[in-house]
Amino acid sequence: MLLSRTYRPSPSLSPYIRRYYVFEADLPDDMVIEDFLLAETAFVRSLLKGEWQGEIAPGEWSCPSKTLFFGANEVPFKVRVQGSFHVVGFAIRPSGWHGLFRKPHHEFVDQLLPLQDIWGDLAGKLQAAMESAETDEAKVAAMEAIIEERIAFLGTPATDPAIAKFETIARTDSTMRVDDAADDVGLSVRQFERRCRASFGLTPKAVLRRSRFLDMATAMRGFSSPTERDLAELRYFDQSHLNREFRRFTRMTPRQFERSASPLQTAGLKLREESRFED
Repeated sequence: MLLSRTYRPSPSLSPYIRRYYVFEADLPDDMVIEDFLLAETAFVRSLLKGEWQGEIAPGEWSCPSKTLFFGANEVPFKVRVQGSFHVVGFAIRPSGWHGLFRKPHHEFVDQLLPLQDIWGDLAGKLQAAMESAETDEAKVAAMEAIIEERIAFLGTPATDPAIAKFETIARTDSTMRVDDAADDVGLSVRQFERRCRASFGLTPKAVLRRSRFLDMATAMRGFSSPTERDLAELRYFDQSHLNREFRRFTRMTPRQFERSASPLQTAGLKLREESRFED
């Protein structure tokens, strides 16, 4: 059984971090779960127990480090885990991207990398802190300390208010036209696309398309009301459109998705729904 717990960041780090999370499962040693992720944001994950891998090329599985960076996903990213596992990490807000990274997000989309490659020695410091912390509260405090150290090191703490506003739009109004969203956040369409690629990793159109699908997937998993599910279905032109989007984002039909377990992806949907109407 998968147990997931989430925690809000402190007020000083809420412009940069969406959520801290802890995932745990007590499973038979020979049990393998193969699933996929479709992350709206980049995130950092520290593996404390278990064998966790991502498919970095067709049929090629890798876990290059215990402390990993995942870019946001434009397409499903296959992962698998064997036996019991314990993972902690944090999801990064697009509007706070430049406070934590030098390179634009679009260079990391659909990638799995050792955090060491991006944050240097702080990655090892983070892993050591996670392994020594005995409670969730201690882990969250340690993650916050490392993140504050990274922000201070880069010296670019300013966040992007236009992108912060679009984060809310993407979570709550995924049918909005790109032109209208650009106008709403106070940017030209060209400026909007450039800043979205740098912070979200994708164009505004791709962000909204993924959000619309995730709204539907969340409803199908029972994390929203039947009325919200009906509304989510109305966002698609017809059944063929719905099928096409499910094929793109899950490699399954809607019926196959509804019948599948996908515990790791479902935990991500739960995390998304918990923070959907914040800010």
